[in-house]
Amino acid sequence: MKFLRDLWNEQEAAAFGSNPLELLRYRSNLLGADQRITNYGGGNTSGKFEVPDPVAGAPVRVLAVKGSGGDLGTMAGSGFALLDLGRLLQLREVYKGEAHEDGMVAHYPRLSVANHGVAPSIDTPLHAFLPFNHVDHLHPDWAIALAASANGLAKLDEFNRRFSRKLIWLPWQRPGFELAMMLRRAVDQHPGAEGIILASHGLFTWGATSRECYLNTSAIIDDLGTFVLEHQAATAPFGGPLTAARGDRHELAAAILPFLRGRLATVRHSIGIFDDSAEALEFVNARDAEPLAEVGTSCPDHFVRTRIKPLLASWDPAAGTLESLRQAIADGAERYRKDYTAYYEMFATPASPALRDPNPSVVLVPGVGLFAFGANSREARYTAEFYRNAIRVMAGASALGGGRTADGPLPQPKSPEKAAGFTAVTNYVALPGREAFNIEYWALEEAKLQRMPPPKELSRRVCLVVGGGSGIGRAAAMKAAVLGAHVVTADMNGAAAAETAKAAEAIAGSDTAASCAVNITDRDSIRRMIRFAIQRFGGLDILINTAASFPSPDLEGRITDEQWHTTLAVNVTANYLLADEAASVFLDQGTPAAIVLTSSANAVVPKKGSEAYDVSKSAVSHLVRELAIRLAPAVRVNGIAPATVVSGSTMFPRDRVQSSLTKYGIAWTDEDSTDDLRDKLARFYAARTLLKQPITPDLCAEAILWLAGGRSGRTSGHIIPVDGGLPEAFLR
Repeated sequence: MKFLRDLWNEQEAAAFGSNPLELLRYRSNLLGADQRITNYGGGNTSGKFEVPDPVAGAPVRVLAVKGSGGDLGTMAGSGFALLDLGRLLQLREVYKGEAHEDGMVAHYPRLSVANHGVAPSIDTPLHAFLPFNHVDHLHPDWAIALAASANGLAKLDEFNRRFSRKLIWLPWQRPGFELAMMLRRAVDQHPGAEGIILASHGLFTWGATSRECYLNTSAIIDDLGTFVLEHQAATAPFGGPLTAARGDRHELAAAILPFLRGRLATVRHSIGIFDDSAEALEFVNARDAEPLAEVGTSCPDHFVRTRIKPLLASWDPAAGTLESLRQAIADGAERYRKDYTAYYEMFATPASPALRDPNPSVVLVPGVGLFAFGANSREARYTAEFYRNAIRVMAGASALGGGRTADGPLPQPKSPEKAAGFTAVTNYVALPGREAFNIEYWALEEAKLQRMPPPKELSRRVCLVVGGGSGIGRAAAMKAAVLGAHVVTADMNGAAAAETAKAAEAIAGSDTAASCAVNITDRDSIRRMIRFAIQRFGGLDILINTAASFPSPDLEGRITDEQWHTTLAVNVTANYLLADEAASVFLDQGTPAAIVLTSSANAVVPKKGSEAYDVSKSAVSHLVRELAIRLAPAVRVNGIAPATVVSGSTMFPRDRVQSSLTKYGIAWTDEDSTDDLRDKLARFYAARTLLKQPITPDLCAEAILWLAGGRSGRTSGHIIPVDGGLPEAFLR
């Protein structure tokens, strides 16, 4: 093979012995590992073999098919549904025609031999009815390029002659029972066929064994790659460049992302990423980018994630400014929502699911790159990957036509009556709106969405926790992750912040947390931190600060002038700087946001030897009120006022704990561990409260995240005590 590699390892395969399900899983993982072969969550594989009936124990022939929503590259054997093949084949006898095909899906779970808790795929009959032991249904870019070409049928004939292949062309049909019947008829009519090109969709291949199927699939895809890329080498991509990439595109992307994210949040928030890969830049800067983007995508696997089309900002990168880009995005987003709503209203029926979010999930900006959005950072990344796949498909299809649309009727529709709406731009054929709608708002697709778990309280939100390396900050980051937020932890100690982010990912999953070092007394450092959060997740919704400084006094209870200045700089000025820098992002984004700062019971309880700390926390409490007034109504600003939190706090190193224990006449020895010393001090502080319980970081985090989330949506300018009932701190 020229472009793909044979990844099959006979030793690894032999370890599965005669377990056909594990060999199927192995094959699937190999195929799913290459984005040129299929996308995340896309494609389907199957195998037919015998297993013992779970009740009678007698052998029964089953179809093992990837479960709905599974990912070929990562799935385990438990991701396959095992269905009684004989009874599946009997469904053909009761099929009443295309108008009734959706009703057939209800039969699949009833035929389960072992579904491992997964829903059988909509593609189940497509695999069942083909007379081969092993079948792959994939969406390789090169195959879809051919399938989405205005001269695709003629080019397939040329490909078959050139590579001595026997691939069949099948006109467009939405996946389902009707397509399954068409596949079987096509194979029966073409003995010796090696595979099928599904117009505007993808590729079917097969083999007698898993190994044979894998080789056949890989070799055909490799030949298709050779064929398509030869054409691309002879044609200027997308009509050649219209503009050039800007040298400041990364700065521009970071500056525009919050605004862009906010303009697309008319229904729900999303997490955003920026992609300026060579593929993305080549497309957004090309002459044909506008008509190709407008005509929409072809493969249903693509537009389920990328929507029917992207938003291409009408902006001249050579003369444009940040302000003109903002205007282009605002105008474009409004126009996109109107177009999408009109698309829905044109094709919706009384039985259709309700209108979904009408905002784009892909935004293209000439000179800058591609922005993609999703429910989480993984979904956003997958969306970008899918659109890059669509770009490669458009590049291949255009090249197969030599940069112009081939003459003659399009081969994608299965009849002249079905041809209306199929549109070609520079030889690339997109699906008609009615066909796209019939997949996007398919009842079966809606059922798949309904099976997804409900969103958590802070899903789709970006939470920046300053002081997240330890103590209350670390606990707040963990709680934010539990509630579904994407978390950025920042701390003077970058290694501690990184450790917290790693722990947050263990809770919420990979790509949900990030970390950086910050000096909160330095405005430039704060700006870099916020820009990092924007670049990582697309914006900012919640700012939490728990970082503070407590100067250790001398034996007479005095501190130096430098300690005084440092305490006020860290505890007061830094909070102002953080809020001031975050506010510009919040206001630019234009969506509800929250700031939670950390005051202290000491703000109202004076103590000997802690003047700097106590005064600084009094200032923080009033700063909360001032900021709440200044930033209303877009941003809610609140705070918590804990009593002394000893556990996990960097403000209580061993020497300070020892000093405090001595001050309060509590016995201790050098042999006591630091944790034991902290526990003694915590119990002493707890004894002074009404509830007699120590104040822990987790308890403070609960209050912080309540203030940060929607449960406190009508609260701003307030300080919540977390002090166990400390009478001295009662407000008066």
